[in-house]
Amino acid sequence: MKHSFTVIKNESPKAKPDPSALKFGETFTDHMFLMEYTKEKGWHDGRIVPYGPLSISPAATCLHYGQEMFEGLKAYKTKDGKVQLFRPVMNARRTNVTNQRMCIPTIDEELYVEAIKAVVDMDRDWIPDQEGTSLYVRPFIIGDSPVLGVKPAAHYLFGIILCPVGPYYANGLAPTKIYVEEEYVRAVPGGTGFAKIGGNYAAALKSQEKAHEKGYDQVLWLDGVERKYVEEIGTSNAFFVIDDEVITAPLAGTILPGITRDSVLALLKEWGMKVSERKLTIQEVFQAAKDGSLQEVFATGTAAVISPVGELSWVDQKAIIHDNQIGELSQKLYDTLYGIQTGKIADDKGWIVSVE
Repeated sequence: MKHSFTVIKNESPKAKPDPSALKFGETFTDHMFLMEYTKEKGWHDGRIVPYGPLSISPAATCLHYGQEMFEGLKAYKTKDGKVQLFRPVMNARRTNVTNQRMCIPTIDEELYVEAIKAVVDMDRDWIPDQEGTSLYVRPFIIGDSPVLGVKPAAHYLFGIILCPVGPYYANGLAPTKIYVEEEYVRAVPGGTGFAKIGGNYAAALKSQEKAHEKGYDQVLWLDGVERKYVEEIGTSNAFFVIDDEVITAPLAGTILPGITRDSVLALLKEWGMKVSERKLTIQEVFQAAKDGSLQEVFATGTAAVISPVGELSWVDQKAIIHDNQIGELSQKLYDTLYGIQTGKIADDKGWIVSVE
């Protein structure tokens, strides 16, 4: 690798969890990656150290003014024991898009990917190889200058932590129940909807809590201006199949430019399907459900890959989609993407990066 990092090995390794009982985001590996930024040195002192608490000032910028960001991707182990990442360069690019919006210094893409590869290689024994499992990789950056003042930090910490995970939803590919949110909004034009920051997710908790109380798994967000166009499902991009047309919201600054979204669009176009990135009203969705032309609804994201939707609830209306069963297209997309990610299907698109 072009970049080298200091390594401090964890001398008290933890016991590996049972791969058949993994819960998403609750177990962490033995090591983490850390690197710092100052104006004088730029990004420097990249190191792999034992996983543990961070020491920051109670006055740290991230705690008071929310100057932070994060990313998410996965490492997979193939049947022959190879370790591979899925499109990590896309995460590096998206990180820098978020950084620019949040006044955080950008990071060299090659350095970013090599840091991920280095820490994943260090803890490769933590990667589960049971069906439906993977190693979730969480890069993040926080402004940690010990100063109270609404301005960009002078010092930043870049970290990468790892956790072995099972399916994001306990029921795997079982269709989810989605509540259409009308009271709250996720993002507005000119805001931070396209950026991967904690504030977007914290502001969504109230709606998610409301949906859970009503018996639903997640929220379908409508646009923040007219409250009628469908945007995202929870933390995932949303797709609707109506009369053989696959429709997803356009990248107009209010939704996350998902890497799985981009991969799904590429596959659909390769398969010769009619694909549209356009505005779609919730009224159109429910009308299609009534006349029988709504064939499938699914969400895409790193955590769940493909998550089929079996029911939508909007005001006093309910729509059952594909008899509350996973659709043929959703299944094909999942099988293809997961197959490429795990090495079962050959990668002819340059999406896979091996961890040597």
